[in-house]
Amino acid sequence: MVGAALAGLIAGPFPAQAEEVAAPYTISANVGLFSQYIFRGISYTQENPAVQGGFDFVHESGAYLGIWGTNVSDLALSNATGEIDVYGGYAKAVGDWIFDVGFLQFIFPGGKYDPSGESLNTLELNAAVTWKFVQLKYSYAVTDYFGFSTKAFGADSDGSDYIELNVNYEFMPTWVVNAHAGHQKVKNYDDYDFTDWKVGVTKNFDGGWQAAVAYVDTNADKNFYTICDNGIRCKDTGDSKWLLYVKRTF
Repeated sequence: MVGAALAGLIAGPFPAQAEEVAAPYTISANVGLFSQYIFRGISYTQENPAVQGGFDFVHESGAYLGIWGTNVSDLALSNATGEIDVYGGYAKAVGDWIFDVGFLQFIFPGGKYDPSGESLNTLELNAAVTWKFVQLKYSYAVTDYFGFSTKAFGADSDGSDYIELNVNYEFMPTWVVNAHAGHQKVKNYDDYDFTDWKVGVTKNFDGGWQAAVAYVDTNADKNFYTICDNGIRCKDTGDSKWLLYVKRTF
């Protein structure tokens, strides 16, 4: 069979130009300038600017893998010089529905609590279901959450979770309204539980450019989410705030 196929190929006419074959995967990169780094409603740059960027690999099968990074405040995230997220998973589209399962590994270089030396690094597993412009997502920490551990504070926090509802609706071409609500549960540390919400708008431009503005707030207890610089300048990292950014994907 192979010999006959090769003979047929050799005998047949050769095309003047080889047909372009689409790669079974895509690789993209993104970089952006943000007014601050906000994660689940908490400002981890203490309301100072952040430069963020990453790379994404997506296979036609639905498998994906990515890496992303940002600067952080070493006060908001104890001793950390930055944050690097490694994530991956599998997504499947069925009609108007998308089903997604994956993992997210938070890496905080230098991030540790004094004097215990407990690392802030955290691994979460997640699952999401999206219908058109509405997404419900659940994340579950399989390690201690952001260093809350027996060694550091007297109890483990693996099993902490976060549930969120996201709406991204294109109300007119290139304009998207964004709405979000989520609840963070820190196992064995109820004082650190909170709900966060966001509302904003995103504008997409040609060439992969994107700009956005959003209002973000939480009900996080300021007694536990206020960070002070040598006891002089204090920031409630869970307080209401505005987020602005410009980003390009290419």
